[in-house]
Amino acid sequence: MFLGAAVACIFTGISDRLLSERLRELEAVGIVKREVSPGPPVRFRYELTGAGHELEPALGALEAWAAKWIASR
Repeated sequence: MFLGAAVACIFTGISDRLLSERLRELEAVGIVKREVSPGPPVRFRYELTGAGHELEPALGALEAWAAKWIASR
């Protein structure tokens, strides 16, 4: 799964700085890996690692739970 500029569209209401910090935290714990493409402009590409892919079922279950319980409030 490629995580690029489209990620910013998913996380509306989050600043570029905060998104960058969160992606760096995920990189530090091995959930995503980052590749830098030289510019101009410099571009960053994030991709899920094996560990990140293993989280997909858990995140899917959490999403289903949220859709059921949070949306009904």
